[in-house]
Amino acid sequence: MKKLILSAAILLGGLSTQASTIDVNSVTPVVKFQDEYKEVDAVPAAVKTGLDNAYPGVKLEKAFVNDKKEYKVEITVRGEKSTVYTDEKGNIIKK
Repeated sequence: MKKLILSAAILLGGLSTQASTIDVNSVTPVVKFQDEYKEVDAVPAAVKTGLDNAYPGVKLEKAFVNDKKEYKVEITVRGEKSTVYTDEKGNIIKK
C-alpha cells in the first residue's frame, strides 16, 4: 500500500512540474506572403487554355497574380501537384 501511495505521489509530482503557463502577449501573428502575388478566384480564359494545352487533364487548385499580370498557378496533373507560372496570354514562364 505504501508503494502505491508513493508511486501516485511521484507521478502527480512529476506531472505538475511539466505544467507551464502560456504568455498570451508573446504570441505573434503569422502572415503568409506569396512572393508579391495576390490570390485570385479566377484566371483569364487564355491562361486556362494555355494550361490545358501544356498539361492535358490539368486541375487548377489556386491562382495568384502579381502587378505584371503574371500568374502563379498551383495545379494537379494525374495526382501530382505542381506550381506553374504564366503570363496573361497563357504562355508558360520559366522561373
